Amino acid sequence: MVKKRLKSLIAVFITTAMMGGFMNLTDGKVMADETNTNFNYGEALQKSLMFYEFERSGKLPQDKRDNWRGDSGLDDGKDVGLDLTGGWYDAGDHVKFNLPASYTLTMLGWSLYQNRDSYEKSGQLKYLTSDMKWCSDFLMKCHPAPDVFYYQVGDSGLDHKWWGPAEVMQMDRPSFKVDDDNPGSAVTAEASAALAATALNFKNDDADYANKCLSHAKDLFNFADKTRSDKGYTAANGYYSSTSFYDDLSWAACWLYMATNDKSYLDKAEAYVDNWSREQQTDIISYKWGMCWDDVHYGAQVLLAELTNKQIYKDSVERNLDYWTVGYDGNKVQYTPKGLAWISSWGPLRYSLATAFLADTYSKWSGCDASKAKAYEDFAKSQVDYALGSSGRSYVVGFGVNPPEHPHHRTAESSWFDDKTVPGYSRHTLYGAMVGGPDQNDKFDDDVANFNQNEPACDYNAGLVATLSSMYGKYGGKPIDNFNAIEKPTNDEFYVEAAVNATGKNFEEIKSKIYNKTGWPARVTDKLSFKYFIDISEFVKQGYKASDIKVTTNYNEGGTASQLIPWDEKNNIYYVNVDFTGTKIYPGGQSAYKKEIQFRMTAPDNATWDNSNDFSYTGVEETPGDTPTLDKNIPVYDAGVKVYGNEPKGNVVVGDINGDGEVNGRDLMELRKYIAGKTTDINKDSADINGDGVINGRDLMELIRKISSVNP
Repeated sequence: MVKKRLKSLIAVFITTAMMGGFMNLTDGKVMADETNTNFNYGEALQKSLMFYEFERSGKLPQDKRDNWRGDSGLDDGKDVGLDLTGGWYDAGDHVKFNLPASYTLTMLGWSLYQNRDSYEKSGQLKYLTSDMKWCSDFLMKCHPAPDVFYYQVGDSGLDHKWWGPAEVMQMDRPSFKVDDDNPGSAVTAEASAALAATALNFKNDDADYANKCLSHAKDLFNFADKTRSDKGYTAANGYYSSTSFYDDLSWAACWLYMATNDKSYLDKAEAYVDNWSREQQTDIISYKWGMCWDDVHYGAQVLLAELTNKQIYKDSVERNLDYWTVGYDGNKVQYTPKGLAWISSWGPLRYSLATAFLADTYSKWSGCDASKAKAYEDFAKSQVDYALGSSGRSYVVGFGVNPPEHPHHRTAESSWFDDKTVPGYSRHTLYGAMVGGPDQNDKFDDDVANFNQNEPACDYNAGLVATLSSMYGKYGGKPIDNFNAIEKPTNDEFYVEAAVNATGKNFEEIKSKIYNKTGWPARVTDKLSFKYFIDISEFVKQGYKASDIKVTTNYNEGGTASQLIPWDEKNNIYYVNVDFTGTKIYPGGQSAYKKEIQFRMTAPDNATWDNSNDFSYTGVEETPGDTPTLDKNIPVYDAGVKVYGNEPKGNVVVGDINGDGEVNGRDLMELRKYIAGKTTDINKDSADINGDGVINGRDLMELIRKISSVNP
């Protein structure tokens, strides 16, 4: 009997680890039915909240928990003379749409109002409130006057034409507003709801901030209520088109009532109900869809049911939730074979998770039909579990088994080439981002180009976070201690490639390309330079000096090449400084992330050029016409600070292994003995010929090449 129970416990633990990312069995609660596996809801909540940090625009805080997001959109609003920096980027793009953003903030606020204990116990309260303030601060910036609201920053068409990280955007980012002449009641009412929900949650901890939010919320509501039109809300059409505004007005009025206890708002919320959408050819309030940014009457009726206890709202809520669970009047949402309540091919998880939160919230209310509460509660758990991996794969980046690895997200992909296929993988892990989800047969395409299924969005995560806050409160879980998104770069961010472009008895012409593939974070540079080092000892022996060598440029894309500059004059080490100051080089496209320059170093006619002793010649492709190759001995500088490559060591002749001042066969013999372990008495600085910090066969090959070029 003991063995059987032990085997069962082991099975539960293994299944939990596979499905949920190693749930802590002490903090979590394993349900009695072992087939109903719990995930680590604490970790999932933690990561799903972190996603909002990756979506931030503007000047980022010093205490951010990643090393790959940087400041961006710092000129937002300048076209209208305002500071419209901050806020969230919408999804995998970089437009700031205030309709879905306001919906998102309200849902997060509702989850905090409903499940504050979960956020406190999990240690996530400070992150949630920080996320909420980031958005609410921006919404208030967008509301510079009572009857003016900027509902969008960024042109959707221009934005979607370019595939690169937010930090290096170069396109125009116009600001779009609604006002008395061209109103937008849906978006202004949504913003009112968001700020009212924020005020409600902050009133005990930061009364001044709460009052500021509430003042804006009231003005926005009045603006939306008096205009009752969306004729000015046009820039978002095709992306976030508004199909109604009465649901938004009810939603906003409910939150204002909860924040102020002013019954006039509750009266208004109910007054708009007659204008809510109805099922076709009936007077029944629509129930065959789900809570989302464009239809919040589903959330409004839950609030109205709880605030008024009126049967009309309870009936409407339960019709909708029955439709999603057990079915209503012969109608029921479609389910995939593995259990997702599937209502749309575009982002189906957003609907199921938002509805899951409504179902769980309503099931806990005392006015809910007791015979239905369990079905609603089970539905909520089944849908969040599906998102976390109950089907065999997770739909939350960085969580669980087989999560998405190629989300449709420009900054996470961090292409320097303005192309979804470059680099061919996501350079950053977009922790906590829930993607759209599978088709009706559970088929899912983890492809960066598939924006239907594989794009995350702020409003998608709103339902996930909210439902997870409920699941954590019921079943526990353990967030990861000191979790962050500090990454090790997967590639060199700056470097130079070089090749011989032309050569002669007394000159050397170098074709070089400088690269900016930054991603930690991506950044625009206009002060890049590199140094090409040469040793002029052979010219000195021939009776010449550095000033006798002339440097000219043939072809260049914004760079200048200096004459020879001394580095170690005693040992005849000089360099050409190639400077791209004033030329923008950034990871934003094939003509933007690299710049080429060709420069020629010419000695007097009677001189003989020997490049074998030149520090930077190591790694240069020698055959004219060949493609330039990476050269670590051509160091790169940003505003004078070295960011890549090696510099010559003082008083060191590269390749002079035995220290006699010459590079010849004797050095080759000494290096072979050292690599074979037969001696340790060599000049190690000289022996590291390719400058990679290791002495091995690669240095031996470079030395052979050096010696061969001197004595062919």
